[in-house]
Amino acid sequence: MKPVTNGVNGSVHLTNGVNGSHSLNGPASPTAASTTSSVSSGFGDIANGPPPATANLYELYEAALLSTVSCTRRTCRPLTFRGEDYPHTVAFVLGNLPPGLELDGVAFVSISLLTPLLPSKVLRVIPPSTSRTSSIFYRSVEPVIECLCKVSGLRTRSKSAAVGLLKLLTATSNLKSTSPLQLGCDAPSGPLVTLPHVHVPKHEVSYTKILSYIFGDHLEISNSPSLVPTQGVIATSPEFALGRVRGQFEQRAQLINSVQALMEVEGISLELHKALSQWLLVKDDRSKSHTAGHQVVAALKLANIRNTHAKRVLALQAHLPARSRWIIGSDAWSYDLGSSGLYHAIASGLDINILIIDSVPYSARHSADPHRRKQDAGLYAMNHGDVYVASVAVYASYAHVLQAIMEADRHKGPSVVLAYLPYQSEHTPALDVLKETKLAVDSGYWPLYRWDPVKEARGQEPFTLDSDSVKNDLRQFLDRQNHLSQLVRSKPQLTTELVSSLGECVKEARRKRAAEAYSDLLVALDAPPLVVLYASDGGTAEKYAKKLTNRAKARGLSTSIGTMDSMSIEALTNEEYVAFVTSTAGQGEPPQNGRTLFKALNAAAGRGDKPFSKLRYAVFALGDSHYWPRPEDAHFYNRPGRELDLRLEQLGGERFAALGLGDDPGRRRARDWLQSLGTQSGYLRGTIAEGLQDTSTGALAPSDTQLTKFHGIYQQDDRDIRDDRQAQGVEPAYSFMIRVRMAGGVCTPKQWLQMDRIADEHGNGTFKLTTRSTFQFHGVIKRHLKPTIQGINKVLLDTLAACGDVNRNVICSSIPSKSKLHAQVYEFSKLVSNHLLPRTTAYHEIWLDNKMVAGEAVKDFEPLYGEFYLPRKFKIAVAVPPTNDVDIFANDLGFIAIVDKSGELAGFNVTRLADVIGFCTVEQGPVVAEKVMLTQRDFGNRVDRKNARLKYTIDRMGLDVFKAEVESRLGYKLGPARPFTFDRNVDDFGWTIGEDGKHHVTLFIENGRVQDEPGQDFKKGLREIAKIHKGNFRLTANQHLIISDIETDDVPQIKKLLKEYKLDNLNFTGLRLSSSACVAFPTCGLAMAESERYLPVLVDKVEKICEEYGLRNDSIVMRMTGCPNGCARPYIAEVAFVGKAPGSYLMLLGGGHHGQRLNKIYRESVGEPEILAILRPMIKRYALERLEGEHFGDFVIRAGYIAPTTEGKNWYDRMGGEGEFREVAAQ
Repeated sequence: MKPVTNGVNGSVHLTNGVNGSHSLNGPASPTAASTTSSVSSGFGDIANGPPPATANLYELYEAALLSTVSCTRRTCRPLTFRGEDYPHTVAFVLGNLPPGLELDGVAFVSISLLTPLLPSKVLRVIPPSTSRTSSIFYRSVEPVIECLCKVSGLRTRSKSAAVGLLKLLTATSNLKSTSPLQLGCDAPSGPLVTLPHVHVPKHEVSYTKILSYIFGDHLEISNSPSLVPTQGVIATSPEFALGRVRGQFEQRAQLINSVQALMEVEGISLELHKALSQWLLVKDDRSKSHTAGHQVVAALKLANIRNTHAKRVLALQAHLPARSRWIIGSDAWSYDLGSSGLYHAIASGLDINILIIDSVPYSARHSADPHRRKQDAGLYAMNHGDVYVASVAVYASYAHVLQAIMEADRHKGPSVVLAYLPYQSEHTPALDVLKETKLAVDSGYWPLYRWDPVKEARGQEPFTLDSDSVKNDLRQFLDRQNHLSQLVRSKPQLTTELVSSLGECVKEARRKRAAEAYSDLLVALDAPPLVVLYASDGGTAEKYAKKLTNRAKARGLSTSIGTMDSMSIEALTNEEYVAFVTSTAGQGEPPQNGRTLFKALNAAAGRGDKPFSKLRYAVFALGDSHYWPRPEDAHFYNRPGRELDLRLEQLGGERFAALGLGDDPGRRRARDWLQSLGTQSGYLRGTIAEGLQDTSTGALAPSDTQLTKFHGIYQQDDRDIRDDRQAQGVEPAYSFMIRVRMAGGVCTPKQWLQMDRIADEHGNGTFKLTTRSTFQFHGVIKRHLKPTIQGINKVLLDTLAACGDVNRNVICSSIPSKSKLHAQVYEFSKLVSNHLLPRTTAYHEIWLDNKMVAGEAVKDFEPLYGEFYLPRKFKIAVAVPPTNDVDIFANDLGFIAIVDKSGELAGFNVTRLADVIGFCTVEQGPVVAEKVMLTQRDFGNRVDRKNARLKYTIDRMGLDVFKAEVESRLGYKLGPARPFTFDRNVDDFGWTIGEDGKHHVTLFIENGRVQDEPGQDFKKGLREIAKIHKGNFRLTANQHLIISDIETDDVPQIKKLLKEYKLDNLNFTGLRLSSSACVAFPTCGLAMAESERYLPVLVDKVEKICEEYGLRNDSIVMRMTGCPNGCARPYIAEVAFVGKAPGSYLMLLGGGHHGQRLNKIYRESVGEPEILAILRPMIKRYALERLEGEHFGDFVIRAGYIAPTTEGKNWYDRMGGEGEFREVAAQ
């Protein structure tokens, strides 16, 4: 039996931390509180306990002991405790205890083992009430010990061990009760060892001396290195310290209860009652409680009361004085806030202070390991709302350190003090430490600040910036602005207001809006009225219509705005001036909210009516000529606007402006687009925070909705009721989609339960598993945005960079059968994701209420993305052959795992779309990703967003030139690509066993929607599984779910729940198991047609055709999206449908079954009848004529239905079918 270490509230046989048993395999002594109270200046190299040889001997003894117990059924404990619960003296007796031996205030410990006797075992049986120890050599050692030693092949040295123990007890017999009891002597012999030397880095003394100076004897460092000899190196960990503190608080609570109970005992003296009551009044005052505590002890000893409560008070007298408890650590805790234990200390709510010393010099800040990213512990702590946080630097401001430490100590709850102490080694001169500190503080790298949540509760500003240099920089900036300087000089009180918040001007503008509207109304009374009508699916035409309306109002026109469908022909006849703005949908069709008016105008023109005798009109149309590259399709360009202009003329209208044709509204100059990003938005801040406070609308400002994408948020509205709300005269039912960033797609059961809870409390009751292996919530209204994001962050997830023109969620293959390899690629995915994460602190300020840089307090920057971020979104995937479940070639950048002959991960082939450009090692991977992304940042198209993705950059530059640029930035050439093969890109459903012996089960979640339906309570079932599951959940890139890392003993319970909630049903066709759809209607603002709600209905009908021709179990990859953006990756599916208009889809064929080839347009506009008519003969022929192992996508190419797409720029070539099948489309 190996030694077991337990941290908090443990009760184990061998080694225990807090509130555990004292004796070895025997009864516990009365209390487990450690009376150690010492001050350490820091943490250096610490020896851990006795020599290995002694520990090994003790393990052999334990093994022999257990064997003997199993044979004789008799226990033989090495140390046996007997006597008073709270003794002042402990006597150690060699051999059996004399029968009937009992003395007041004395306990006896019978020693049956002399060697190897570990010091920690002896110390553990000594209660904290003990003030002295003694030894009694009563009888010889029991023969059974000698027998055990012979069985174990050990030699006894009872004489030397007894001498060593005698010296030990002699050395400790005169120690005060407040001193730590430790084993050791001047000349130890046998297994006894001296205390290990604790090396303290001399620079850290700066902070620990301050603590000692402020708190003196009341200071307790809960993870002091002085605990190491008795507790091991675990004593310096925050988890141990937290458990120790929790135990001390519990014991002090017991002490308070005992004091209160003792005061109610009849017959106690007046002096004792007075001492007890006085201590209760001052128990939280450190100096007064210390004095009152001494009075309580003196009165108790004088009264000599034989009472259980009195004994307990004396036993716990070490807790009478109040103490200032601190945990001291290094910045190493900041690399993994969740696993370091810092998270538990912060979230505990205990009155504990944490001092974190950061020793990284400012000049060496970039020389750290690029694969490990330090987290901001201060921002993290502020997220909890009840934590005092301060950032200090003793070489910058000694007074600030004193103030922060005293405020942290006064705070009732957790406190975190981040202390800067830059040094390379102990030999670093103090002058260099001072220089480095000054550089860091003056540059804003290490800001000095204090955050007091108590002030916020009082309605005061909780954040105080103490960095004078940063304040001065800001003030100098304001002084350079003449108009601001004049304003400040005339009204000096405005200085602090401008510094505290530059967003106040936005709030003031909103307050003046009503007055301005009234003023505009008065100006417009004599101006001719103008009606602006728009038709828009994506919002672009609506935006331009609103811009036209605002400009008209600015010129004094009485202007109204609405959708085209809000105006009938009868109403139009009464209007004098009308401006129409329309975009183009589908195949040259009018947008959805303008179709009713379009149909009415066409019908009136067909009848020859001329109702618009007094109407004067103008039409501005929006289209994209690049969307129609073929000459025969050119007439679709701006078709709705051109037809509208013609119809209005036919109906008697007169133009007051010529037809305007806008070509590609997505094309704009980089400067216009960048005004909403970078420095002009305050590094993604904008006026989001102010917009969240605006309760007059459920929406955010259009400029802010461009920024919220970078925060993982899209503004949407319920399009199912959009027309109804418009008819009621109210704004659309705005809500927001929130996407989580979860690299690698792995989450814990705790995180799953939190996502489930968020969906119910803040969303629409469901959530989506996306094709980027993460969670997505819909229906979150504006006032629930912050609680939702805070809830996500509570479980160590976030939404930063889940959307927007940055690197998005990095995905990797799920591969449940390859446990070791999955762990490696998963860690690699997280590494790449963290390496490319935006560094702006705007996210924490806005959503987590961390005001560290509120109103320009700290200078923000983006070392990777720069001021303007990327031209477009950037996606990365990691695949593990032979499974291509992540569709590696559909991503901007891909890493294909290469395994060496020994089965170890050797590195990755680097890919872009269908091209493999080289090989890199695992260590090189994050840097390769960075350089590829930076090349795209600098060479991507910032003029035309539709041609801004990496694939267009490479097509424009040429692959060889692009690769050379990347290698130039790397400083070395990529290695030659290594061979690999893919044989599937669908998930392997059902149960499998990994290499580590753990079980995994892949569940079919249709289109990734986790919800409860009649007879299918999938959401509830997964919630119940998460409550008992001890492993993880893996979200696949095909929108399905793997319950992974299930222990063998837990399999029956998991299977029972799967069966109860019908989650184990895999009796689906191969077509359905291989299908996938995006969200589309009703929430997606870009959707032109149904997708998630319609694909299952279409699959119902197509799978009947498959079953009819014997293809029930054959996998055909079918995907559907509601718009051309392709969130469900339709362009590499074997058969795909891309929405163009309600009920109308682009049909594509010929994608590779393994995700290795793009498909091609087969039909430009099909509805359900056409889809079924096309697929029936095609599927029948596939069933009859396919070759062995031939997939559907390969067959339609071989059979001549469609031409293959050999590279992306040839996607339009030979589209529309081949040969006779092209002629069918022309009919």
